Amino acid sequence: MSGAYISYPFCTQKCTFCNFASDVYSRDIRERYEAALLDEIRAHRWRWQPETAYFGGGTPSLMADGLLRKLMDALPGVCLRETTLECAPGTITSDSARAWLACGINRVSLGVQSFVTKELRQVGRRHSAATVETEVKLLRDSNLSNINIDLIAGLPGQTWDSWEGSLDWIERLAPAHVSVYIFEVDEESRLGSEVILGGRRYGANRVPDDGLVAEFYERAVARLEVLGIRRYEISNFARPGCESRHNLKYWKLEPYAGFGLDAHSFDGVHRWSNSESIDAYLGKRPAERTLSNSSEEHFFIGLRLAEGIEPTPEEWRRFARPIEKWTSSGMLRKEGPRLRLDSKAVLVSNEILQDFIA
Repeated sequence: MSGAYISYPFCTQKCTFCNFASDVYSRDIRERYEAALLDEIRAHRWRWQPETAYFGGGTPSLMADGLLRKLMDALPGVCLRETTLECAPGTITSDSARAWLACGINRVSLGVQSFVTKELRQVGRRHSAATVETEVKLLRDSNLSNINIDLIAGLPGQTWDSWEGSLDWIERLAPAHVSVYIFEVDEESRLGSEVILGGRRYGANRVPDDGLVAEFYERAVARLEVLGIRRYEISNFARPGCESRHNLKYWKLEPYAGFGLDAHSFDGVHRWSNSESIDAYLGKRPAERTLSNSSEEHFFIGLRLAEGIEPTPEEWRRFARPIEKWTSSGMLRKEGPRLRLDSKAVLVSNEILQDFIA
């Protein structure tokens, strides 16, 4: 079970909350990058055939149909079980949807973030709820019905009413999958940096407090559960059978190969990543490999899953102290041979998971 991740880091504009290695680049940079990306995939020595592929960004829905076809053709085999394309609302047409399907795309992830116009404009997004509704119908009419919708809890100016409004749209559109991310205060994004500095730009002074954001998240969990869209990972919810096969590889420590800017790879033993600098990537700076600590990663990554993990006998012994600490407090649950986070522990999971790193 393995996968391939392909990074297309180009956008029409940079959102204020974004901390990814993506930006608005010149046409010359884009063309050089596309050629380098194809070269990287074609030169890769595959030890296995990927079962899934994921085009992330950036805004992969901006790439030309011809490039997508070339990238797909560069991957070994033609029997991918799941191929996801990240899309920004406002970039989808009937022609593009049909072309994606013809190339082998069978899952679309929409970076909606909010259905409230005021919130969207505050962070630099141009679409509207009506745009999303139209494009979801367009995708379904094109036989692309496996759709994920991203939401962010904690955007500037977000209120109980506006959050409920976004969740109402989820109920109305009935996607197969929903991702609910909590806004990260990160100096790598313009909005996060402004929050850290105590400024007002980008609506930084109107970001809801942590307690309210936690309530937004819990409300989303409850409403999605009623809709049959259940949490299977801290930020990810799906109808039965619609979980992201590709993303599950990350949490289950299965191998994947990453291509393009800031793309990460894992072969089961070593991890490595490409540079997040586009100049360094185009200059073919070699990736640095690090040895994976399988036991620590089993806990730190695997416990994000609602089903939890099944520790080995050695792991039960090695991590006996933090396991006892968090099970005694009710934050971890032992269920036979398995260990999982209690539902009340999800929002403080980082503190818990850190205890399993030496």
